[in-house]
Amino acid sequence: MSSDESLAQSSFRSASSLMGLQLFSRLFTFVLNQAMVRIAPPQAYGIAAIQFELLLSTILFLSREGVRNTLLRVKKTSPATRNMSVLPVLLGFPVALATACVYAHLAGSEVRAQEHFNVSIGMYALAALLELMSEPMHNLAMAELRTEVRVKAEGLGITSKTVVTFLVLVYGLRWGGEGSLALIAFAGGQLAYGTAVLATYVAAYGMNGWWPRIQPPVDGKTDHFFDPELLRLSLTMTSQSLVKHFLTEGDKLILSYFSPLEDQGGYAVAVNYGSLVARIVFQPIEEAYRGFFSKVLGNITTNVGSKTENDAALQQASTALTSLLSVQAAFSLFLVVFGTAYVPFLSHILLPRQYISTSAPQVLTAWVWYIPVLAFNGGLEAFLSSVATPQDLNKQSRWMAIFSAVYIVAAVSFFNLQLGDVSLVYANILNLSARIAYTGTFITSFFARCGARQLLNWRAVIPVTQVLFCVTASAIQILWSALFLRVEASGPEAGFEREMFLHIGIGGLLGATNLLMWWIYSGRHMSLPRANRPKVQ
Repeated sequence: MSSDESLAQSSFRSASSLMGLQLFSRLFTFVLNQAMVRIAPPQAYGIAAIQFELLLSTILFLSREGVRNTLLRVKKTSPATRNMSVLPVLLGFPVALATACVYAHLAGSEVRAQEHFNVSIGMYALAALLELMSEPMHNLAMAELRTEVRVKAEGLGITSKTVVTFLVLVYGLRWGGEGSLALIAFAGGQLAYGTAVLATYVAAYGMNGWWPRIQPPVDGKTDHFFDPELLRLSLTMTSQSLVKHFLTEGDKLILSYFSPLEDQGGYAVAVNYGSLVARIVFQPIEEAYRGFFSKVLGNITTNVGSKTENDAALQQASTALTSLLSVQAAFSLFLVVFGTAYVPFLSHILLPRQYISTSAPQVLTAWVWYIPVLAFNGGLEAFLSSVATPQDLNKQSRWMAIFSAVYIVAAVSFFNLQLGDVSLVYANILNLSARIAYTGTFITSFFARCGARQLLNWRAVIPVTQVLFCVTASAIQILWSALFLRVEASGPEAGFEREMFLHIGIGGLLGATNLLMWWIYSGRHMSLPRANRPKVQ
């Protein structure tokens, strides 16, 4: 087996493991989250899910994102390159302190009036530091392709977080009254997550996995503690990540300003449901492809390797990229056709009663259109971040600043048009569409610069005619079913009408037919690398 095939199999085995982790953890937490949103007051849930999560993600993103992406490109490790993993820990302390102080100062009076607000901020900052302390061992596991370590760490972390949050909420409800310990519960859950992740990595690597290494002097010369080239690249990626972070978390920033706490809670509940597909499927695949592209195309980005080897690597990367996008295109069609028809019914079953009257159902329906755009953008940006030079990243940063401005203007304009919280979803669709156009253009120019433009076939992304015909026929039949059965998603009771169950049954049958057609005419012919099962010795 060639090294490229072994790498491909390791990368896609990583994706499969992460998808399995996401599926198990999300199904487990889904049940407890259903109970939590019914126990926690909407105000507390809005603060924890929107504002505290923004605080946490800001600390983590600014501290580690640039270093993570830089280390994915490393072919040969040395003490100076391994010491780069300590940077997120060193950056984390000042970033956590500054971010927590700024947020505590800028938070609105209604937010600051919540019980245990300041204590909860401190707990979230501490949780971020605990998670950052595991970063050196996380990067080591990624470099060694030890997927099982990461799977265990994140699985245990998510489980611990959910259980601790739920138990503290129940304790507060029983002994202190409704919502008395709500913020403490969410902060305690995040602390449990950081502790569990760190403990799992320490159990796998010991403290030696964290401690920096010092290169002994050679010919009287001492090597750099940090690799200078990687340090510059990580600083470039970190500065770029600042723009990307505000693009990613812009909805929370705008929502915190425009919406009251109750509506923030409703939006968070709807997004939690809407993002299940993205978190379970798309995120693990994007992370696996980022590592795959970085390793396969590493010789090209560093100008190493023969023309034959480079062309083979480009062909492998092109096939993997277009196959991924082809799958996403087909399943996006399925999601739009079936999601727009059935999500209004399912929202009355899934959402707690107190959220039905909020914008949560409308936000959940809008996510049906957002998920396909999110999927395409993730796959394309995984390729870009793997092969882009510092100059390319600087150029992308400038364009992202423009996209950020477009997003903010669009979101504010939609809010002024009284579209409500769905304004954020529509603005994100515009934003990601612009980013897709940019990354698609970059990838085309990258293959052209490598003299291999003919290897990139964008037409392969479009679903085949048979699948398009089947999807179109299904959309017509779903519309006919709704009109003939006279079903309406007018309230929670609509989820229990006989006609509605029949309507959903028709949709399920049509969905299975579409999947079968896709597999017959497209899925089974794809050349995605497959992971061989390890032989039992």
